[in-house]
Amino acid sequence: MSRFESPSTPAPEQLGVPVEGGELSVLRWPATVPGAPTVVAVHGITANGLAWFEVARRLAGRATLLAPDLRGRGDSRDLGGPYGLARHADDVAALITALGLGPTVVVGHSMGAWVAALTAVRHPGLVRRVVLVDGAVTFPLPEGVSEDDALAAVLGPALARLSMTFPDRRAYREFWQRHPAFAADWSDDIDAFTQRDLVGGEPELRSSCVLAAVEADGAQVLLDREAATAVHRLPCPGELFWAERGLLDEPRGLYDEERLAAMGLDHTHPVPASAVPGTNHYSILWGRAGAGAVVRAVLGPAAAGPAAG
Repeated sequence: MSRFESPSTPAPEQLGVPVEGGELSVLRWPATVPGAPTVVAVHGITANGLAWFEVARRLAGRATLLAPDLRGRGDSRDLGGPYGLARHADDVAALITALGLGPTVVVGHSMGAWVAALTAVRHPGLVRRVVLVDGAVTFPLPEGVSEDDALAAVLGPALARLSMTFPDRRAYREFWQRHPAFAADWSDDIDAFTQRDLVGGEPELRSSCVLAAVEADGAQVLLDREAATAVHRLPCPGELFWAERGLLDEPRGLYDEERLAAMGLDHTHPVPASAVPGTNHYSILWGRAGAGAVVRAVLGPAAAGPAAG
């Protein structure tokens, strides 16, 4: 079994795609159906391309899925800065161009949703549709709340782990198994995704995420005007799915109907926003309901069925 494979999800291929400053590492699950579309899937702020394992499984070869490790993460950790959401959007555009994909579907989770929307705005000829998963909508910081405090509150233990070392892989596994948003759903697939984040050697294993990249990108999620307005300026169709629960499985998630409406994403907005019941910020990506919603948004209503449902 390869280091990208779990017992229930086939292993992707790995590509190196030229971007400014070097190569972007990209995981590829190939289509098995002639004429199938291609989907580019962008992960969250401290994740890696293997986060899309469940979407890949449910696509079941009906589309080619390309999931890059963003600059400063995973096997792209040595691809240096400057970082920032626009830089990631330009990297996604470079990927689409280098592989000759033409206008394609771009899906993004969490920070990746801002990147997906921004890719469409900055490179409209390359994106024909975006699917945004629990991200892309920016709220103003409450009065008296600093950028650093807001970033720490939103990212929680995901940010803290970047400064931690772990004596072995088991310790890292136990760290994630204690995470309230992961514990109830733990699986071999989640284990493979989290283990792929580790670099270095025992007894000083650490996350592949470059702290400077996460800090720069997180600040832009909170404060960058170009990124904040991208969801309102999409030049192509889009759809937003949001989780009912939060990053730590708390009852209130990042979004709800009232808060989205306050930002203009109500029934009059061209990007429809739908809750995925029973999900938190992470399980919306790897659970049956959330991954099924993404697959249906990518492939259309005909995708509903045993492989995608």
